[in-house]
Amino acid sequence: MRSNYREQKKPARPKEEYAIILDVITDNENFRNSTLVQAIGTSTYILLELMPKEGVSLNPGDKVYIGDGKREEIQFIKRALYYDKLSATATSELLFTIMDIIDEREEEYINFINKIGPVTIRKHALELITGVGKKHLRNLIDLREKEPFKNFKDVKERCSFLPDPQKAFAQRILNEIQGKTEHLFFIKR
Repeated sequence: MRSNYREQKKPARPKEEYAIILDVITDNENFRNSTLVQAIGTSTYILLELMPKEGVSLNPGDKVYIGDGKREEIQFIKRALYYDKLSATATSELLFTIMDIIDEREEEYINFINKIGPVTIRKHALELITGVGKKHLRNLIDLREKEPFKNFKDVKERCSFLPDPQKAFAQRILNEIQGKTEHLFFIKR
């Protein structure tokens, strides 16, 4: 039986449970006195605009629940945002916030280093991490084959060319958010 193109569904994006606040924007125009919050999801790195509940005070860096259950601080998710729609404050907080999320999920990123392979016959996924190019790729693969990396500290000690792996991953994720890369490893669209 032939499949109808219209019947084919795109896989559902994983739902975010939590987001980190990047900026709180108060809009006093048009007599609305409304507040908007710009945030980033902690699992898919989606940029979001949220509406906080009335009377709730939020600050950049706060982690808020946005899942399907009862929300304490957030009334509703207004929309997903593109990078170029972020405020100056949200833009300046983004890289540091991504680094904090990476620190919380360190084991996932160490598994990525230890297990990821090529993305094409000419390009290895590790080459796409800031600081790892063709020059250091062979060294990194040899080191992980001798003994898998245990944590970021282990990566720093054994790979002098990668002195800050959290920042390297954060820069890669920022490039994916900005649409500057062909292959997506960390963000989900």
